[in-house]
Amino acid sequence: MIGKREILDIAATAGLNPHVVEKDYALGWALAGIFAHPEVSDSWVFKGGTCLKKCYFETYRFSEDLDFTLMDETHLDAAFLGRVFNDVSEWVYEQTGLELPTDKQDFEIFTNSRGSISCQGKLSYRGPVSPSSGPLPRIKLDLTADEKLVMAPVRVPIFHPYSDAPSSGVEVLSYAYEEAFGEKVRALAERTRPRDLYDVINLYRNEDARPSPAVLLDVLRQKCDFKGISVPRDGDLDNHRQALEAGWQHMLAHQLPALPPVEAFWDALPEFFAWLEGTATPEIKAAFVSNPNDTVIREHTIRLPLRSSAQSHLEVIRFAATNHLCVELGYNGKVRVIEPYSLRRTQDDNIILHAWSVDANQHRSYRVDRIDSARTTNQTFVPRYAIELTPGGPISLPPVVRSASLGSASHSARPKKPRAVRGFGAPTGPKYIYECSYCGKKFKRKTQTSTLNPHKDKNGYPCSGRTAMWVDTKYYPVGRDAINRERQN
Repeated sequence: MIGKREILDIAATAGLNPHVVEKDYALGWALAGIFAHPEVSDSWVFKGGTCLKKCYFETYRFSEDLDFTLMDETHLDAAFLGRVFNDVSEWVYEQTGLELPTDKQDFEIFTNSRGSISCQGKLSYRGPVSPSSGPLPRIKLDLTADEKLVMAPVRVPIFHPYSDAPSSGVEVLSYAYEEAFGEKVRALAERTRPRDLYDVINLYRNEDARPSPAVLLDVLRQKCDFKGISVPRDGDLDNHRQALEAGWQHMLAHQLPALPPVEAFWDALPEFFAWLEGTATPEIKAAFVSNPNDTVIREHTIRLPLRSSAQSHLEVIRFAATNHLCVELGYNGKVRVIEPYSLRRTQDDNIILHAWSVDANQHRSYRVDRIDSARTTNQTFVPRYAIELTPGGPISLPPVVRSASLGSASHSARPKKPRAVRGFGAPTGPKYIYECSYCGKKFKRKTQTSTLNPHKDKNGYPCSGRTAMWVDTKYYPVGRDAINRERQN
């Protein structure tokens, strides 16, 4: 598990509460555990706001829940879920030391408004900055099996920007980008929450990832038909404006480094619906013209050979650009207000930020290694050029083609899954559980040995303990079928 210092540093860079960053860290490893589990990895489809953040746009708002559409309804069973997440919690602990206590997991099976069963679950976790006493922070699970999947799911890597990330990444089964977008528009029409308005306009503004309006509208129609609601149009949400404005601060401020004004998103709805219905084509801004030998830097995760403070400034600037917010930029001892547009590498290997100076009312360029500070403001701007600081479209891999049988899938040209960490296997023989006599951290061994290698304690700090005491022994019969029979008994 990463240390407390790493969480605090990332939180300071992003301008967020450390507990929000810790939850993002826990979400990443929970996803890794779920999609390493052989019984669910090919039949649970990741969706929702956390999916957009973890799979498609790293500069997106932070989220708190894990939402899935299950292709096998029999998985909506408390005993099955308890067994799966017991495996997941053990696997995550062995890989990272992050605890997902099994005695604090809860799965509520209920009948939804469509008469089908669903599940709302809770996973508690103990991370680097979790409180030492009192209730543990929790991840909420939302599991449904009767959602309409319009498009084939896709395999995508998730963003997990932490030092203990597997070298070859973590891959999940996710809604296709067009379906995730359409689901957000449907949610905006059905429940009209602040985060849905933020998501819809944010997705629409990302021009390079923007799907065909005809494709999105087709997805939306099928989603709305399934829910028994009308396809939303401009003006349909007017009665909800007051509620949106009232909840904007409370529901979004903790998920963002800086909260844009609600008017900037509400006022964009007419343009969005005109584009969706094909009655207007939004203007596509041209990129700023600079030296043709310069290279545009537009990766999903930007990692440059810069000092840590410069890297932090870049993250602030990228977030502001995504949300059409001006930045107060400290440069050469002065502070100026800018509209950020593009990051480019010159022939002499300098990294240059191209921006519009609001004060001078003209283009300016800044060497990134000379930026002193960057702070997001709540001053919005209408882009003059194409914003090239957001990723050039969502990541996706070849789609998963569902077969006729429920809960199974075949894969067309599907790449081999990376295996950077140990996956689930069929354990055999006894497993000996030892506890460090110094820090109390538990270790599972295949042999009886009390000697410990250098390790970190539960808070992520190096522990000086080198001996452990035996606390328990578990026995596993040979073979997966035998293991399942034992668990059922």
